[in-house]
Amino acid sequence: MENEILKIEHIKKSFGDNIILDDLSLSVYQGEVIVIVGPSGCGKSTLLRCINALEGIQEGHIYLEGEEIKKDSKNLPKLREKIGMVFQSYDLFPHLSVMDNILLAPLKVQKRNKSEVIAEARALLERIGLADKENSYPRELSGGQKQRIAIVRALCMHPEILLFDEVTAALDPEMVREVLDVMLSLAKQGRTMLIVTHEMQFAKAVADRVIFLDGGHIIEEAKPCEFFENPKTERAKQFLNMFEFDAVKDSSK
Repeated sequence: MENEILKIEHIKKSFGDNIILDDLSLSVYQGEVIVIVGPSGCGKSTLLRCINALEGIQEGHIYLEGEEIKKDSKNLPKLREKIGMVFQSYDLFPHLSVMDNILLAPLKVQKRNKSEVIAEARALLERIGLADKENSYPRELSGGQKQRIAIVRALCMHPEILLFDEVTAALDPEMVREVLDVMLSLAKQGRTMLIVTHEMQFAKAVADRVIFLDGGHIIEEAKPCEFFENPKTERAKQFLNMFEFDAVKDSSK
């Protein structure tokens, strides 16, 4: 039987009268990669933030490995250690070197052995092609490099699940591939991941399941080949059509 790692039950999230997530339920299983797609403002990023209790919910429940995640819970810090989140904006500390950015949480929060964490960080930096950047500062890095460092920082906390929130949205096209390649390698390693993205080809390549969100509801849920090649709902078809263009010039001339 599959190991359910994350369970979301009938959650509702609103800001004032604006309902962002409405009676949303979802299960995520160990080693599964779920890609969440949908139009801007549909609640994708808010869903990830609710999972990590960065946003509170008005109704419903969220469980990680059977423990409820609640904004006012005493065990929230321990639960958050199991959730790695990578943001669009990197959120690296500008006054700290790459290595110090990576070491901060494992040493301060998890109280781990410094030499052990340094060795792990160096191995991860080597794997993503940034071994020579450990003493650099964020201002000296490209956007793609900063995002890869943010992923290493999350991995060094040994999370049970990784959340990626539009991590390539602010990057130049050449840098996008650098970051997506790292995420593809994590998928091959069997990492459990929830990924919010507008990179449809990447979604098709990496996902075990695609969740199409609109208006705070899951409109469609399917394997990537089914979702992209034969969407079941008209709304999903309309959304996917936004990524297709008809030729306006005769290429044979």
